[in-house]
Amino acid sequence: MNTAVQRFVGLLLVLAALLPAGAAVAFADPPVSVQVEDTAGVLDRNKLVPALEGIDFYEPTRVAIYTYNGRTEDNLNEEVLRIARSEHPEWISADGQKWADGLFIFALDPVGRQVGTYMGEDRKVSLEQRNDIQDAAKDLLQDAQWTDGTVAGVRRAAELINQPWYRSAAFLITAWVTAGTAALGAAAWIIVRAVTRSSSRKEIERGDQSYANVSMDLEVTELNAGTIPEASRYGGHVLEKHRTFLNRYNAASGLSNKVHALSGRELGRRKNLKLAREYADAASELDALDDVIADTNALLNKAGTWPTAWDRQLAPFRKDLAGLEQLLTKRHGQGDAATAAALRSFREQSLRDIEQWTAELAEEKISPEKALDRLYDARSRLAVLLENHAQTVIEGFAKNEREAQLMRKEMEAAQDGLNHKRRRSYEPSILGTVYPSYHFFSVATFNSGLNTGVSSVSSARGGGGSTTGYGSSGGSFSGSGSSSSF
Repeated sequence: MNTAVQRFVGLLLVLAALLPAGAAVAFADPPVSVQVEDTAGVLDRNKLVPALEGIDFYEPTRVAIYTYNGRTEDNLNEEVLRIARSEHPEWISADGQKWADGLFIFALDPVGRQVGTYMGEDRKVSLEQRNDIQDAAKDLLQDAQWTDGTVAGVRRAAELINQPWYRSAAFLITAWVTAGTAALGAAAWIIVRAVTRSSSRKEIERGDQSYANVSMDLEVTELNAGTIPEASRYGGHVLEKHRTFLNRYNAASGLSNKVHALSGRELGRRKNLKLAREYADAASELDALDDVIADTNALLNKAGTWPTAWDRQLAPFRKDLAGLEQLLTKRHGQGDAATAAALRSFREQSLRDIEQWTAELAEEKISPEKALDRLYDARSRLAVLLENHAQTVIEGFAKNEREAQLMRKEMEAAQDGLNHKRRRSYEPSILGTVYPSYHFFSVATFNSGLNTGVSSVSSARGGGGSTTGYGSSGGSFSGSGSSSSF
């Protein structure tokens, strides 16, 4: 053991002696109650409530969730106080000036794109920590994952509310500084290795699940590929992908052997995390491709399962159509513009078209290839309409050409998949196999680019920040809480 590590271990022993006897069980109080007021109708209660009930706080805490559909210009703090005064007086202290003791409120406005956190005086945290709680939810909220975003926000709140001194960032920083630079280096090394090891194991688990699916269906995949009509334009493209399927499967097998041969210590190295992620990505893409091979065979040959295969081809398009209204009504979405009207008109026509294509396919009035052609044309048309609306959004938000260029760059990067933390996933459909991932400009891609573009421009302006007041109707109310946009 080198000197730095020895000093770090010594520091841990000293800290362990200083910790209160109850430290080991300090983080073990599930919510006293979970109250959900989902007036916006965006939460999955069956998923949300059990997830929240499984979160441990440092002290017994009542959790309240409130959602409503507001507007960009609304003051979410004022709205939460209004609903508390009118319908939930138990959320407010006896003197009417603060939030009730033992209470934490997580508020969400999915239309006005705001998130807020509020808490009793005995549960309050700093403004910086409230921002931290809200930020923990924003990545998910920006992707309209309302339930998961709410859970993430409450989980982060549980980590910060009434945090014991020996878990606080200030204490840890002081302890590390006191221990000296060598101990800091050792601590950082240990933490990085632990996080890397955990991430490697998760990637291997992800890869194993997909690899098992591919292995189990390997024979069926070969049978499906053997009956795909090669003369079909779509069938021919899918078969081109299949020709390398076994080679890629063998490569994934080799990666599987390598990652499973790694020791726990070796999993803590970044190069091996990269290897584990390569294995997981390779297995996941194979798992998606064997489903596409099965769907191509079923659809082009009009086998008994063709309706299910056709539904899977429609799924990405249907998802885009379903997400259009939320995109247009979001903050800075320019929902009143002519390009927004064009998108809404296209959505209504496309929903009718989908029913017509499916009926004609069932009645054999059109071939599977013709149905796929129509779907391709429609998705290409949507991409053009989204690009037109992107320009409208940029013109509406940017104050000058420099800001417009910055937003345009972020939108293009999102479409190309360049600003994602992970590479863009392979779309498990026939069109997704035939065309590259950036060919279709999806609603999810638009949202990602818009969020990143607005954030980049706001940062460049020096804007952003939290809203802490309760508006004109708040009076003398001064409960701890704030809200911010996402």
